[in-house]
Amino acid sequence: MKLSGKVALITGAASGIGRETALLFANEGASVVACDIDDRGGAETVTMIEQDGGSALYVHSDVSKAKDCRRMVEQAESEFGALHILFNNAGIMDSRDDNAEVTEEDVWDLTMNINLKGVFLGCKYGIPALKRAGGGSIINTASFVALLGAATPQIAYTASKGGVLSMTRELAVIHARENIRVNALCPGPLRTELLMKFLDSEEKRQRRLIHIPAGRFGEAAEMAKAALFLASDDASYVTGTEFVVDGGITAAYVTPE
Repeated sequence: MKLSGKVALITGAASGIGRETALLFANEGASVVACDIDDRGGAETVTMIEQDGGSALYVHSDVSKAKDCRRMVEQAESEFGALHILFNNAGIMDSRDDNAEVTEEDVWDLTMNINLKGVFLGCKYGIPALKRAGGGSIINTASFVALLGAATPQIAYTASKGGVLSMTRELAVIHARENIRVNALCPGPLRTELLMKFLDSEEKRQRRLIHIPAGRFGEAAEMAKAALFLASDDASYVTGTEFVVDGGITAAYVTPE
């Protein structure tokens, strides 16, 4: 098993990429700390892991709040003795997010507080724990829109994910000599509840699909497998990357300098 003996903290673990990753990490031998504000969904994730013979703990965590991020890391260490993997995955895509002219300030602030500040706070409290464990892996969920503009306007979301990508690069450089790897997972458009609620019409969905060479939305389970690689020793020389898993969309639109 790729993560035998490891402890992994995953935010946004109640659904989507977070849940699929929690299940996969547990199946690969990790003890999982599942964090979310959705208590019912988070508890269901833990139950699914335990029913399959794994070890997991649910912690209610609003990643936009420092006290919650501090507590989730403290509980990981107190329950399982250490923290080796931090997956800052929690995020939102507000249906009111649009172009700069019409997006309201409260939508911008909410998106930044969860998508960007939440990653910062996870790292603020998680990195000392990784140091105490002798090193580890941090995975921050960014997006293909950190590299491209989105076909459907979502200015706050796109800006927040660009910030995640830049922060990931700096963290990777700063902590490389401390045996801490930091990478950004950049999913393409996925068939998850988060995106499907945003792409709430067939017209919006087709505007995304037409740009994807693979011709389909990705699956959360596919992102979990990418996260597993980044979390495991298979990626021991991988840090500071934008790990793009997007069905070819950036290859079709990004021109090399």
